[in-house]
Amino acid sequence: MSIEDMLLQRYGPLLSLPQLATLLDRSADGLRVSLKTQSEWAASINSARLKIGGRVYFRTDKIAAALTDLSPCDQKV
Repeated sequence: MSIEDMLLQRYGPLLSLPQLATLLDRSADGLRVSLKTQSEWAASINSARLKIGGRVYFRTDKIAAALTDLSPCDQKV
């Protein structure tokens, strides 16, 4: 089972900011501040951002791709 499949099964197609914070083991406020920085990590997470009305959601498939792309397991030492 892939990361995307597990996230879709648990959260559905969209993650709220608190759900994403829980997934990344951060507080919602800390995640909000981190996403305002100019970094590769923040850019990859923000690319999944979707605003519906006054609420912010993140596309689960893009979050899974970002987590896979930024995974330290893929890097060779």
